[in-house]
Amino acid sequence: MPHFEFVKSSYSSGNGECVEVARNVAAVVAVRDSKLMDSPVLVVAPSAWAGFAAGLK
Repeated sequence: MPHFEFVKSSYSSGNGECVEVARNVAAVVAVRDSKLMDSPVLVVAPSAWAGFAAGLK
């Protein structure tokens, strides 16, 4: 498994209820629950992540 470097969103309120995203591995975006560091990691294509993020705006 690649070494993902997860970061929290700058919009995170600090209450622990957010996701962390890693974009340091080529060709994938990894997402995990910030409350559960050992939780499963969702891995998606960058184009899928871009579409998801655009839908949030």
